[in-house]
Amino acid sequence: MSKDQKLVNRLLSTPRDFTWDELIKLLSVYGYTEAKKGKSGGSRRKFIDDKKNVINLHKPHPSNILKTYAIKDVIAHLKEKGHIKDE
Repeated sequence: MSKDQKLVNRLLSTPRDFTWDELIKLLSVYGYTEAKKGKSGGSRRKFIDDKKNVINLHKPHPSNILKTYAIKDVIAHLKEKGHIKDE
């Protein structure tokens, strides 16, 4: 099993310790890049792929751990776009 697949499996298990860095790495596998931030973007982050699909999230702070609802939103989006298959 590849590192990317292990990361997908980890995401699907909705862990309580999934980090922002792991999320960025996972989204890059599917072609998502972080959009340039505006002057006062704050903690809001937008990830866009080449088909103009958008994922909007808040970057967690002060810790680097994602909230469960954010993980579920990312899973739902990736399934909807066909990146992750329903099992």
